[in-house]
Amino acid sequence: MTRSIQLLAIDPQNDFCDVPADWWPVHPTRGTTAPSLPVAGAHRHMQRLAHWVGTQAAHIDEITVTLDSHQRFDIAHPVFWQQADGQPVAPFTAISAQQVRSAEFIPREPLHLALALAYLDALESQGRHTLIVWPVHCEIGSWGHGLHAELLDACAAWQMQRQRAVCSVFKGMNPWTEHYSALMAEVVDPTDPGTALNSVLLERLAQADLLVIAGEASSHCVRATVEHLVQYLPAGHAQRLLLLTDCMGPVAGFESAEQEFFTAMRARGVQFATSDTLTLTD
Repeated sequence: MTRSIQLLAIDPQNDFCDVPADWWPVHPTRGTTAPSLPVAGAHRHMQRLAHWVGTQAAHIDEITVTLDSHQRFDIAHPVFWQQADGQPVAPFTAISAQQVRSAEFIPREPLHLALALAYLDALESQGRHTLIVWPVHCEIGSWGHGLHAELLDACAAWQMQRQRAVCSVFKGMNPWTEHYSALMAEVVDPTDPGTALNSVLLERLAQADLLVIAGEASSHCVRATVEHLVQYLPAGHAQRLLLLTDCMGPVAGFESAEQEFFTAMRARGVQFATSDTLTLTD
């Protein structure tokens, strides 16, 4: 029986890639645009993934690409927050509900205070994350939102060869909740079905006999997505997941989160490989 092999490329976007300066575009009003949240080594990660897709295209039955997709106004972006004295909040600042209650950090718009506190309380009650103010990244419509150029080319060639489309999954468009996982936001907004469990995507990925996973970052969006896959796929499916470890990496300062993630997934039976050793067969 022929088995189904799928690739899940998580957020392989320009803003997450440390592409060389001669790859940076020139914006007509802002000047040169650099990646806003680059993961160390991500340029090479995506080059390796693109090469792997090119060599294994005949055996890859489906490709799903997730796209972190944000507005500039977002509860996890600096534009939302200010310090008590009105000064801006620096990227990579962690903000707790207690700090907001003590007015150390406050929303720029006072009317947003109650919503922000409700979100932070819900987030912290889960014990998974503290809100981090990230640099504005993957702004919808921007160069940073787009795919790494070599991976985009590899996916285009795969579509030509296999005569089928890549499945693109947008996540993070709701500005009131973080959305690391491709399957569900950190805190579900009951008024926005796009933040709830993506059962259509889950069902698509569940069809794979082998689901190869790559992308950025292993400390955050890859981790959250894979954890949800292991949680929501039927029993025994964790063994069908395979992480391409040389095609992902952690956000700087979160290396321990990657190692905790890898250790936990090995214990659940998830497979690990590198792109230079993984050769597919039907």
